[in-house]
Amino acid sequence: MNGDIFEGKWEQAKGKIRQKWGKLTDDDMQRIQGKSQELKGCLQERYGYSKEEAEQEIDKFSKNFQ
Repeated sequence: MNGDIFEGKWEQAKGKIRQKWGKLTDDDMQRIQGKSQELKGCLQERYGYSKEEAEQEIDKFSKNFQ
């Protein structure tokens, strides 16, 4: 998902993000604020994903979200 689109749909996306990745904390969500790079970092931290795995998960999520 284009970073601008992700930021633009942040309010809609954050509930679904919390449903999909329940290990993300409120602090994580504050840190992310619609930035796909921040989401990738949080997924790597909380789920132990590699950079590539995190990117793939975000891509899958964004395709289903649109």
